[in-house]
Amino acid sequence: METELIRHLDRLHTTPRGAARIRKNLATDTDDVVEWCKTAIASPDAVIRRGGKNWYVCVRGCTLTVNASSYTIITAHRTK
Repeated sequence: METELIRHLDRLHTTPRGAARIRKNLATDTDDVVEWCKTAIASPDAVIRRGGKNWYVCVRGCTLTVNASSYTIITAHRTK
């Protein structure tokens, strides 16, 4: 099922501090955090749900949090 988040992947972005937080929390050294997140969100195994003002995407052993109105990637955490 295509969600509003999938339809607006081109608007996805983060702040420099957000990118650093995502890299740290996921223990990744990717140069382009936004591209990594776009690919993960578009993946067929991504589980996307809306909770209040945010989208939550569970994929690849982590949960991404994206603001639903600004499409800012807020954070990402490894799934426990």
